[in-house]
Amino acid sequence: MSGQNTSTAVMQRRRPTPPGALEYFPTQPWAVRAVCEFLIGLGEPLGSLDCWEPTCGEGFMARPLDEYFRRVRATDVFRYGPDHGICDFLAAPSDMFASWVFMNPPFRPAQRFIAQGLDRAKRGLCVILRTAILEGGDRYEGLFEQFPPSYALIFTERVVMLEGRLIKANAPDPFNLDPDTGQPRKASSATSYCCLIWIHGQSDTRLRLTGRVREKLERESDYPDYAEQWAKIASHTGGGLL
Repeated sequence: MSGQNTSTAVMQRRRPTPPGALEYFPTQPWAVRAVCEFLIGLGEPLGSLDCWEPTCGEGFMARPLDEYFRRVRATDVFRYGPDHGICDFLAAPSDMFASWVFMNPPFRPAQRFIAQGLDRAKRGLCVILRTAILEGGDRYEGLFEQFPPSYALIFTERVVMLEGRLIKANAPDPFNLDPDTGQPRKASSATSYCCLIWIHGQSDTRLRLTGRVREKLERESDYPDYAEQWAKIASHTGGGLL
């Protein structure tokens, strides 16, 4: 993967907080692998293709993509770290393309990101979003009627996405403390997610489910340990946690 540093020290450091308008909700790496496995099942030769991840944040999507694709370009409009490119995807130079574009864009301007992704992907586009993206007459008329996805891949298991941090589902979240006990709450989400997949030349939308894949595709090394945050909590509680 071009421009990515996967050292433990880099992965454990908190990045500067991006503007709220960027809606930074890091992607669970196992969900990215589930999409790649689905594409391989369709016969896509990912290992010989390149990929562009234009909303890369701290690289939680780009790193698993690098396990599957020949080359991954990771960019973002905000500087999350020193090892990714800076690019406003919605205003990207006209000569920037990739075989596949993968992204988890902010929800509100998602329609614009999708339109741009379709223009920049030579083979296909994968967009992980709340399943609520499929609802709404205006969105249907402005996007899906003209550009129906090839697949709506529903994650059978809940993909926990939290603002500004990546925590394993049901693990203690050191950034979300119970106000009564001071103990970290378990990471969870009431929001369901899907991956919409566009493959050029295939416009008959098909619904698919991932099945139970999280245990197979999840790795403990995917998650930062946020040691500084845990140390901060311990200093306030005398180490009496959990």
